Amino acid sequence: MEALTDFGTVGSVAPSSRYLTEAMVRPLPLKRARIVVEVGPGTGVMTRALLEMIPFEATLLAFEINPRFSRYLKSNVPDSRLEIINASAETFRSEVHRHGHESVDAVVSSLALGLMPTHQREAFLSEVANLLDENGVFTQYQYIHSMQVNDGQLRRFDLVPLLRRYFRSVQRTMIWRNLPPAFVFVCKGPLGAESGEAQSPITAGSRSNSIGNKLDGFSGRSSLAFRLLGRFRWRPLF
Repeated sequence: MEALTDFGTVGSVAPSSRYLTEAMVRPLPLKRARIVVEVGPGTGVMTRALLEMIPFEATLLAFEINPRFSRYLKSNVPDSRLEIINASAETFRSEVHRHGHESVDAVVSSLALGLMPTHQREAFLSEVANLLDENGVFTQYQYIHSMQVNDGQLRRFDLVPLLRRYFRSVQRTMIWRNLPPAFVFVCKGPLGAESGEAQSPITAGSRSNSIGNKLDGFSGRSSLAFRLLGRFRWRPLF
């Protein structure tokens, strides 16, 4: 299984169920979308659902850092609206601008946020909040076990307080019919552009360059996370 051999770049342990996919895609404003971003498409379950719903003239940018998944998507999801970018999310800004847009209409993320170092997790969410249109929607799922690596220990990770630093509205739904069950977070009203509340500890003058530096290397360092789990001191997750 891909997740067992490369857990640092694979956020899920099994393909998303149709129930999880529907919960992630349904809240998005896709009917009139111009540009949509998916982070961590994997084998393309949500990618296909997005392509069924976006307009013919829209663009779907799929950021997939795992080269095996990138090759799979290119071979198995032929669609002129889909552009697969074999890179991590720090290239958000340059790719969106390259397509002639200053903002995006929706972002779908399958990243394992709990396994990302704090500063990289905050940098990612800050980038999403600053690129998302004021009427845009961000969806993120997280498995029910909600792991976070902190000082060599696995602890329960509550994503809601963090997301509320970047979005005015955060709604959480439990999807039981998935393996494993997962929470879906629907985030609206990005705070980054107008209030500055979504700024991570990055100075405004160097923000564009330092985002890449902060996120760069995440997959390389965290790819060892799953292999090292046996060394952690486990604590109850519930």
